[in-house]
Amino acid sequence: MAEKLDHFDRAILRVLQKDASLSQRELADRVGLSQNACWRRLKALNASGLISGQTLRLDPVKLGLGLTVFVMIRTRHHSRDWLQTFRREVTTLANVIDFYRIAGDYDYMLKVMAEDMNDFDRVYQHLISKVELEAVTSYITMEAIAHNRDFPV
Repeated sequence: MAEKLDHFDRAILRVLQKDASLSQRELADRVGLSQNACWRRLKALNASGLISGQTLRLDPVKLGLGLTVFVMIRTRHHSRDWLQTFRREVTTLANVIDFYRIAGDYDYMLKVMAEDMNDFDRVYQHLISKVELEAVTSYITMEAIAHNRDFPV
């Protein structure tokens, strides 16, 4: 799909990443298309799966989630049963907002949003009590310099 995107499609995507609540008219005006042409393109972008929904961004500090922790996990286990259990346990934790299987020195990376260290420790204790892990290293963030950035389209 990427090679089929022209400058109008890319403009629509850039504008919607900034504010998906715009009306059809506002979106069309911002990208320089008629309302009908913009609507047809938006419908095609949705149908292609390139746009998979609309969300909003919340302020974690105002929600009381001022602590961001990146958790690196190494395991000795790589069986299907272990992975199924691990995925289930991680995805039941609401504080885990991103979860990746990665290459390198560690096997998995989690992004955890917590109220404070006690709240993070609750997440950590849950994980180590439910799944056998070889190593867990946590990186506490001090400042979010650039996060939730728009995709380069």
